[in-house]
Parts: sequence; C-alpha cells; structure tokens
Amino acid sequence: MIGDSGTGKSHLLIALGAEAAMAEYRVKYVLAAKLVNELVEAADELILNKTIARYRRFDLLCIDELGYMELDKRGADLLFQVLTDREETASVAIASNESFGGWTKTFTEPRLCAAIVDRLTFNATIIETGTSSYRMAQTRARAQAGESA
Repeated sequence: MIGDSGTGKSHLLIALGAEAAMAEYRVKYVLAAKLVNELVEAADELILNKTIARYRRFDLLCIDELGYMELDKRGADLLFQVLTDREETASVAIASNESFGGWTKTFTEPRLCAAIVDRLTFNATIIETGTSSYRMAQTRARAQAGESA
C-alpha cells in the first residue's frame, strides 16, 4: 500500500491482517523500524537465524511505516534477508508513504533497493491510497462546523 500520510494505509494493513487472522492464517504486524531494530539486535546477539525463522512461521507479515526513515546498510541488508526468506513461500503486506521510486531514500544502496522492489512487486497487488489526508479533512470539517455554529 502506497500513499501519503493520513490516507488510511495503516488502517487497511491492520484490516487485511485481521481478516487473514479470522480466516485462521498466522499474522504478524510490525512497524518497519521495530523490525529492523529487532534484526540488528538479533545479529549482535548471534540469534539472527532464529529470529528470521520466527518471522518465517507467519503466513502474512504486515510491515507498516516503511519509508519514514532511512535505513543504514546493515539494517537494510537484514530486512532484505527476511523478505528474501519469505519470497514465494509466504505473504508480505507493506504500507509505505513513498512510491517505489522514492525507496532509494530508505534503501540507499541502489542494487539492494532494486532487488527489494523486484521481490515485493512480483505477483503483487499494489494499492495506492492517494494524497488526501483523512485526518486533515476531519480537522477542516470540524473547523468549518465550529465556524457555522
């Protein structure tokens, strides 16, 4: 899912995960930064393979907020390992505020970025949620309602 902040990506991602869980699929929802931090810590503690194997057990891995921060080379490499490990065996759903062309801000190594986009878009459904923030629209509507009162 790709779209600007406030366009419903996280809500859609959570709803997708909830529906999958109700259909008895094993689902994990995680923020991208938290996942990368966990992978870095696991690598430091020499339990990376165990951590990646734990993420392999889920039928659907929902990663939220990818693209909000630049990943250093190590973090990007570790995330790539998780995504590659799941390739063509288990589903990944990602919410990002950046179009694929902007992912070079998150994954600064161009070849790694291209490989990640290639893997994620193969047989994928891409949902663009647009640019109009729901939260901003609600704030404006409340402000206009207050002016009318």
